[in-house]
Amino acid sequence: MSSSSEAASSPAAPGDRLERVDTPALILDLDAFEANVAALHAYAAARGVRVRAHGKAHRCPEIARRQVAAGAVGVCCQKVGEAEGFAAAGIADVLISNEIVDAAKLARLARLARRVRLGVCVDHPDAVRALARACTDADARVDVLIDLDVGQGRCGVVTVDEVLALAREIGAAAPHLRLRGLQAYHGSAQHLRAPAARSQAIAEAGARAAHARDALRHAGFACDEVSGGGTGTFAYEAGSGVYTEIQPGSYALMDLDYRANAPDPALPVMRQALGVLVSVMSVRSGHAVLDGGLKAVSVDSGPPSVRLDGWRVRGVSDEHTVIEPADARGVAADSGLVPALELGRRCVLDPGHCDPTANLHDWIVACRGERVEAVWPVLARSASR
Repeated sequence: MSSSSEAASSPAAPGDRLERVDTPALILDLDAFEANVAALHAYAAARGVRVRAHGKAHRCPEIARRQVAAGAVGVCCQKVGEAEGFAAAGIADVLISNEIVDAAKLARLARLARRVRLGVCVDHPDAVRALARACTDADARVDVLIDLDVGQGRCGVVTVDEVLALAREIGAAAPHLRLRGLQAYHGSAQHLRAPAARSQAIAEAGARAAHARDALRHAGFACDEVSGGGTGTFAYEAGSGVYTEIQPGSYALMDLDYRANAPDPALPVMRQALGVLVSVMSVRSGHAVLDGGLKAVSVDSGPPSVRLDGWRVRGVSDEHTVIEPADARGVAADSGLVPALELGRRCVLDPGHCDPTANLHDWIVACRGERVEAVWPVLARSASR
């Protein structure tokens, strides 16, 4: 089992009704999850683009297996520990869409590459040489994607000269390293609110990626893959004619930050599938308190919202979320007394950001309607290494 803690008890059992689930608990609406996966995968398939689902969104092997069963070629992740966890669960094609430079982590990466098809990103010649040494020592081969900065301003090289220099380093390390292509992810474009702004950002990113791809091919290097894209922009990468693969993660779960994007009417609408089930633990004059706080739901993208008609979130602390009455506009209502709300009542918090929220939990309680269908372990927190 891949639970964060073998000793951690499951918050529910298959067949339980939601009111019996131990709170706070991370819950997944299976109907919404399955609809999201089917819609995005069908959209990509119709345009001849592969889906490599991003496992960092959920860090749950069972979700990854279901995404692969639905047509994903594999998963991507950010850490060696995540790659090890997904590989142990039977995912045979894993891309670490990130730079790995620590010698111990590179040794683990190389050992893993002897069991599964493994890719990793690089943006510095020294990183290529260190990766090559680790793969030589382990007699392993790793696919390499050159990380291209297409507007994120984070990792990645910028110039064609840098791309070609890395390609030469990778070529010199054959057969232990193989150049697969380019990583061209524009993360900051994912939450540009207007569809036109997102489309324009990806058009510019695609032009940079195409320029680098063409330069590689002109210099005699293979560039079979241009990978990138996320939940906010996947359609624009898929329609670019440049990207061969998209890397959405949050699409399967969804959160408030993605829901704040103005929708593109030509694209499938993703439903909120992930939530944190909580219980009313205190009812006071003018407010009520729920039994989940910062240790159950991430607030890096703002506070959660509560699925409870007539209520809004007022504040979140370590172990509590305080809610208060709201008017029809969602604004705090001037009420001296809280409307009837019984102790122990279950309700759901929708997170602002699904990825770090999932990282706070050991289990995902998969529900259909009001009943628990399954309980799935999340990768151990040590997999963040």
